[in-house]
Amino acid sequence: MDDDVASLHTRFEEALDRLIPDFRSNDQKLGLAVSGGPDSLALLLLAFAACPDHIAAATVDHGLRPAARAEAEFVASLCRERGIPHKILRPVVPIRGSIQSAARRARYGLLHDWMRENRIQWLATAHHADDQLETMIMRILRGSGIDGMSGIREKRTNIIRPLLHFQKAELESYVAGQGIEAVNDPSNHDQGYDRVRVRNALHDLEGFDTRLASQSASALGAAREAIEWIVERLAADHIATSEPGCTLSRTEFPPEIRRRLLLKCLHICDPALSPRGSQIDQTILALEKGETVTLGDILCRGGNSWRFQPAPKRRNS
Repeated sequence: MDDDVASLHTRFEEALDRLIPDFRSNDQKLGLAVSGGPDSLALLLLAFAACPDHIAAATVDHGLRPAARAEAEFVASLCRERGIPHKILRPVVPIRGSIQSAARRARYGLLHDWMRENRIQWLATAHHADDQLETMIMRILRGSGIDGMSGIREKRTNIIRPLLHFQKAELESYVAGQGIEAVNDPSNHDQGYDRVRVRNALHDLEGFDTRLASQSASALGAAREAIEWIVERLAADHIATSEPGCTLSRTEFPPEIRRRLLLKCLHICDPALSPRGSQIDQTILALEKGETVTLGDILCRGGNSWRFQPAPKRRNS
């Protein structure tokens, strides 16, 4: 084993130990989402080197491309050669509408069902440092705030992304060094997707360490957690719930704190409400003036304190 490969193995083991402490010394299982591309194959090979008795893999065939079935069988054969349990997952209902978002929902739904059926506690995906940089740039272009700019989270509930500090080029080199030719998904070259256009725009940039994007995302994530910590404590002191709504008794806070407290009040009244940023801004401006406005089905009354309750149902004429 050369030094570069040994370094990759060590870094992956360190990532696993950081994200799931004691995992390699207990009897839990890690599920691997493996499509057959170089990133997910690197995840498969690195996890097999780190904890071969603790892993299982799954490949989702969305049924969107004729070649997808053969690609899934290719991953199955690699797993068979290494004694890794593997399952090909296919959606029962054809994917329609916005293909990328619908495919993502179907993929995670199938993976979580597979985990539950096989008593798998954790799921690892192959998002890497280049993905992180692309995601942050896309979110800048969409005007995201601190939550969006925190990028792809390294750990969220039972999903981990141990490759976020690995560059795509080193993952590709690692897989090629194992004598494996990875799958080339044609959708990765489709200019109709925002991510592909951003990726192509970044292609000619040389001399930059894309791993620093994950460092920036981690710093923003820490800032987000600090703000959430403050908001939770302010909410406990200044939000009073009542039937049928709630009251925010103090409102003179920095804009970001006030925005989050407003969202907390709205979610107390309607947990499913998900207003756009512009709607939140307009609501805050109205409440500051002492006005009464409706957001979704919530009646919001301004003044020295802000009161929220479900809006009266309209009578049929």
